[in-house]
Amino acid sequence: MLKNYIKIAWKVLQRRKFFTFISLFGISFTLMVLMVVTSLFDHAFGPQMPERDTDRLLFVNMMREQGEQGYNTSGPPSYYFLDHYVKKLQTPEKVSISSVFTMVNSYVNDKKLALDLKHTDQAFWEVLDFEFLEGRAFNQQEVANASHVAVINQNTRKQYFGDAAAIGQDIVVNQVTYKVVGVVKDVPVLRLNSYADVWVPITLRQNEFKNDGLRGTFMGIIQAKKPGDMAKIKEEYAHMMSQVEIKNPKDVSQLFSFPDTILEFFARSALGKGQDSKLGLFYTLLALAAFLFMLLPTINLVNINISRIMERSSEIGVRKAFGASSKVIIGQFVVENVFLTLIGGLLGLVLSLGVMHLINNSGIIVYADLGLNIRVFAWGILLCLVFGLISGVYPAYKMSRLNAVEALRGGSK
Repeated sequence: MLKNYIKIAWKVLQRRKFFTFISLFGISFTLMVLMVVTSLFDHAFGPQMPERDTDRLLFVNMMREQGEQGYNTSGPPSYYFLDHYVKKLQTPEKVSISSVFTMVNSYVNDKKLALDLKHTDQAFWEVLDFEFLEGRAFNQQEVANASHVAVINQNTRKQYFGDAAAIGQDIVVNQVTYKVVGVVKDVPVLRLNSYADVWVPITLRQNEFKNDGLRGTFMGIIQAKKPGDMAKIKEEYAHMMSQVEIKNPKDVSQLFSFPDTILEFFARSALGKGQDSKLGLFYTLLALAAFLFMLLPTINLVNINISRIMERSSEIGVRKAFGASSKVIIGQFVVENVFLTLIGGLLGLVLSLGVMHLINNSGIIVYADLGLNIRVFAWGILLCLVFGLISGVYPAYKMSRLNAVEALRGGSK
């Protein structure tokens, strides 16, 4: 039965080529946009290199100070705050401190090269999962000695040394010479906590360690022993914040800082300013946006399907006259519509691959590496099925309710 339905669906698609083109274009374009957006979302917030263990990682990226008059200022926390308070938490397995990346200049063969530089401690390389192409990370001794060593990404290696080995070679950044000890795979700029072109020991900025203010240019990464400890860490962190000494009580009445997942930090920055990260609201807005985006092409497909099915009213009348039930007729048209939608879905996947390839090579997103992994592909298949059911069930149900005589007359009512 299913095989016959698919054969009929293929013949129907060939009968009205213009309707078929409009249907396939609407499905493939809509799914292409949703697939690319889903891939971008996964690329920014999902478990990707080097932040693979997202179920065990929390990030401290913001310190907000609120005054008596209601005004507030916010920015990255200071090294002092992260070292004297966050590092002393008992529940985490490890805590890493790194700087916000800064743009620096270098010169290769008299050509200016703009690089992003990040200062990190040794724990940074333990809580994150970088893919090393050459060498190693700098060790604890090199950090303690403030050694002029550096880990670079593969793009920087290419700019400096071409295809030659980089280990043991020197690079000059902002007129400071560093010896390369490791080369890692490029990290996308969307990964703000780990992204850089060059990573060097944090102790090279130890002149900033003496600043006992709570705001600065650093960020922390907290690694839990197991995923179940995430809630405990947040509770301990909240208790710790209640003990933080406010240095300027005349200007600041309250302090706010939270250990967030990547997505929680984004939602809090965009929507929430208080204790709640507004993550639920963020998911609701995403779902609403996806629903509204799919609604218009779905309505168009419903109208097209009604027109297509109306042309087959005589066929429906004959089938009902020979005893076909409404359930059987609905099943046939739903199978046909899902078949059409899956074809459109395959075209959408092909278009998605093309658009992702263009994004990866355009430089719009630095070091972007969008792709159709298992999660993104699963979302695409699910969206195809939902799309087919939504746009096919209503017109099929409407036509199946006609009696045989009315259907033979063309279903005018």
